[in-house]
Amino acid sequence: MPAPSDYWRGWAETREDLPRAGWFLLAVTLAGVPAGVIWWALAPRAEFRITEDGPAPIGVPSAELLIADDGVFVLVLATLGLFAGLAAWAMRKARGVTLVVTLAVGTVLAGAVAWWVGVLLGEGPTDAQLAEVGGVVTTRLDLGSTAALAVAPFVAVLVYLLGVILNADDGLGRPVPVPDANSDASPAPAADAPVLPPLVETPPARH
Repeated sequence: MPAPSDYWRGWAETREDLPRAGWFLLAVTLAGVPAGVIWWALAPRAEFRITEDGPAPIGVPSAELLIADDGVFVLVLATLGLFAGLAAWAMRKARGVTLVVTLAVGTVLAGAVAWWVGVLLGEGPTDAQLAEVGGVVTTRLDLGSTAALAVAPFVAVLVYLLGVILNADDGLGRPVPVPDANSDASPAPAADAPVLPPLVETPPARH
């Protein structure tokens, strides 16, 4: 039978985990910045040369260019979710409900940040660039399917749950909280409470 410490301790445990969860949420969200840079660096884009008749493709652009951009984004977010899930499971002192919720929310925010960074870096050509004959422009980077944002939280939570399944401890290996030494002590009498003398049994009178 599981010990009382193996069960979720409700708000008391949540309040104890909030500081660690806050820092973890911030770190995972900021991880979306390098993820966006990697997406921008790896995603394929087509180049066009501006002619008097309009933009002319350089080489043979792939017909699956937009799908390839989404595919690279999915792979980047899957990798982000993998490392986020491993990092969450490594936080042994904070394993529990609060950390799982933080992990899911953090990876969603990280995916949104990666999307924003990639679009910002892969901005399309301006009107002035399109009007410059002889110049070379690159197609803009964008996400075709917003459903790809679900990849990072899915992988992250899956990795964490695999750790839960493979862990034989009902408490997830989390350190057992030490009860307060004064919690079992008898409460002190109030200052204005009357002090009663000890009861002494009176011996029967002799006749």
